[in-house]
Amino acid sequence: MRYEPPPLTRHLRVRRDRGHTVMEFHGEIDIAAAVEIVPHLDLATAEPDARVVIDLTRVEFFDLSGLRLLHRARHRLADGRLQLVCVHPLTLRMLRLTGLTRLLPPWPTLDAALTAPESRSGPVQP
Repeated sequence: MRYEPPPLTRHLRVRRDRGHTVMEFHGEIDIAAAVEIVPHLDLATAEPDARVVIDLTRVEFFDLSGLRLLHRARHRLADGRLQLVCVHPLTLRMLRLTGLTRLLPPWPTLDAALTAPESRSGPVQP
């Protein structure tokens, strides 16, 4: 199946880069944003061999709805082809407190996530 990016939305931009589908979340990721994002997330993760990067660099607010989106993507791509980019201190704290960083360790940059080895979902945690 060939993935076609969805139209631009307020909370999401999707593009292809180096064989990955890059999903850039924007602004406030709350329940309203999640409703908008979920169909596109499901489309991007529909194939078992999909390679997806979720970039949270442009996120200003991230609540439980955002965590659910990440968990959904991780569950749909359980073979480790999902990468996460996140540097925002409060979002990182939420990811750590919920234990999601153990399942989906965040990369500091999009370039690092795109060039990461295929065998893991994020950098090795100390």
